[in-house]
Amino acid sequence: MVTNKALLVLCMTLAVGLAGCSRQQSDWEKTRTSNSTDAYELFLKKYPSGEFTAQAQARLKELYEEREWQKARDTDTVDAYQAFLKQYPEGKWTEEARIRVENFTLASTPGADAANGATSPNPASPSAPVPATTPVPAKPAAPAPSAPAMHAAAPTPAPPAKAASGAYGVQLGAFKSGSAAATERWAQLQQKYPSALAGLSPKVSPGKGSSGTLYRLQVANLSESRATSICKTLKAHSQACVLLHPGHSG
Repeated sequence: MVTNKALLVLCMTLAVGLAGCSRQQSDWEKTRTSNSTDAYELFLKKYPSGEFTAQAQARLKELYEEREWQKARDTDTVDAYQAFLKQYPEGKWTEEARIRVENFTLASTPGADAANGATSPNPASPSAPVPATTPVPAKPAAPAPSAPAMHAAAPTPAPPAKAASGAYGVQLGAFKSGSAAATERWAQLQQKYPSALAGLSPKVSPGKGSSGTLYRLQVANLSESRATSICKTLKAHSQACVLLHPGHSG
């Protein structure tokens, strides 16, 4: 009789346990389907030390980071990206945030502004005054030379000015984890945008940044039109790209 009671208690305990596991499994599947911070927070509150607790905590952390990264991207300022890096120094979007901070820093250097001003001056700008025009007395027309003399005196047309080429570059990222990360990024970009990057060879230039040594992924010796075209293509797909004016690569 005692043995039967013990078996009955054991069976009831197992049944309760199985029911609890089944309920937790069902709740976990619902939480995964919802895939929201609210759903994971509710699950962890209900099951603080259950079978799926670790998975729920990991996914909740990812969702928090994705939410903050989206906020930083929407704001799109150097302060927003730096705040994100402070909160997530080693996360999924950390390298991308560092790239964007570096791009802001590079684009705001005095040399870049000067180079930009040199390549596209504004004639109407107050810094470039237009000299006052002074009427020039008309000179008497010279007698028309004879046909042979005209042929001999005809000036040789000056060759058209050759456009500067090969002095521009682009920066495609800045990585803290090392040159291998920059090389890997280049392989990814080359695979996604083969036409834009066809025939190009990258270089990785280490340099000091606000967060330590950064390995900058750059392509040099480009014409202005090619460099501009590359950045236009990449930025259209939300990829980081900064135009490097002459004297700025490296």
